[in-house]
Amino acid sequence: MNDPHFRTETDPLGTLPIPADALYGIHAWRARENFPDSERFSHAWYKAVGMVKLACFNTIEKFRRSSEKTFGKTLPIQMMGPEKVTALQKAAREVMAGKHFESFIVPAVQGGAGTSINMNVNEIIANLALQKLGKAPGAYADIDPLEDANRYQSTNDVIPTALHVACLQRLLVLEGQINRLRHEIEKVEAAHRNSLRIAYTQMQQAVPSSLGRLFSTYNEALSRDWWRMSRGQERLKVVNLGGSAIGSGLASPRFFVMEAVQELRKLTRLPITRSENMHDATCNLDPFVEVHGFLKAHAVSLEKMVNDLRLLDSDLVGKNDIHLPRKQVGSSIMPGKVNPVIPEFVISSAHKVYANGLIIDSLSAQGVLDLNAYLPIIGHAFLNSIELLIAANQTLTANLFAGLKVNVNAAEEKLFHSPSIVTALLPFTGYHQAALLAAEMKESACSVYAANDALSLIEKETLETLLSPGNLLKEGFSLHDLMDGNR
Repeated sequence: MNDPHFRTETDPLGTLPIPADALYGIHAWRARENFPDSERFSHAWYKAVGMVKLACFNTIEKFRRSSEKTFGKTLPIQMMGPEKVTALQKAAREVMAGKHFESFIVPAVQGGAGTSINMNVNEIIANLALQKLGKAPGAYADIDPLEDANRYQSTNDVIPTALHVACLQRLLVLEGQINRLRHEIEKVEAAHRNSLRIAYTQMQQAVPSSLGRLFSTYNEALSRDWWRMSRGQERLKVVNLGGSAIGSGLASPRFFVMEAVQELRKLTRLPITRSENMHDATCNLDPFVEVHGFLKAHAVSLEKMVNDLRLLDSDLVGKNDIHLPRKQVGSSIMPGKVNPVIPEFVISSAHKVYANGLIIDSLSAQGVLDLNAYLPIIGHAFLNSIELLIAANQTLTANLFAGLKVNVNAAEEKLFHSPSIVTALLPFTGYHQAALLAAEMKESACSVYAANDALSLIEKETLETLLSPGNLLKEGFSLHDLMDGNR
């Protein structure tokens, strides 16, 4: 082919024309043709592959220096020269920084256990390194995507390790976002610790409680989620880098097998460790199943919370205990309508996390013998869940809790007009007198105070004491409470 705009690349299946200045090559192009999905590969995972490659090149250079120092320059294997390694290191740093992502043309959903991911990055790094040496992309006689960019590596250790790195990095971001949301909720909880409300069980009025208590339940759930993110990082810090094809390290120098993870730990500043059984770490993906369960639990916590808040702000409940911020126009035909779009976004995101969990669970079980071919879509689903939850926490912090308003008067009015409030009087009045009060409240549609005035069952001051926030929010009652009420 003589067209100057293209170069010809060759693989065992034949030749293909590739744009002359393209950083990708024949392997990525075949994958693009075979997997015509348009969903983009994770940028975080792409950057992590660059980081793993850099760790490998650093280890290769250390291996050369160590070998030459011990055995001299006449060695039984051909070492990669320092000029070539330096060019590859520079190229890997650019991928690690997220550059040249437009040259990563392999889609997220693919076959092949991640070989297409690895080869696309190998081609980008090799061609970048060639440019740094003043060569044209495709001059693989000088730097080859397989011979050099993939030296001592396998798709089966590089790509899973990069996925672990990407997940650890994004879990740290999610952990921080959960903490920020918790702090916003804590502000509401502290401000309304003694603001009374009626609690609801099975969507029916139940017993007195407080708004602070309600928001404390959200804070506690998120505290557990925050802890789960930390536990998830512990599980995912174990990697199989150096294990080569099946975890045995075959065709890799023992120096590389032992040192590559150490180099990666330095680069990432993450507590990454080499698996004690790299064969297991290569063929089993249950850590992703386990940790995604933590993500799913967090999605459940968020969905439950926003469902509550959406209901309390709904027109269905009459006088609202809370008011969510009005964020955007809600209808193209109904003027003035504003919808709870932030809760709806969070609920939608939560259900996408649940769906991702099904993908991860079912395809992790599809690993056969020594490898799971479905790592790419498992990793894509896992990272997608993290990003959805990061976004959910961000928008809840900035667009919901930052502008949340609590209607203390409305909440207290509902409480004191609810016949359920007489439950708090049972230790003092007994069941039957309390039932009389409740019946009068229903009959006259009045407050507990008005009903008591009509029936003269309890002295006014005693009733006010019994129904004060201090008494209503105690954990249980003591005999002192009853004796004080009878005085």
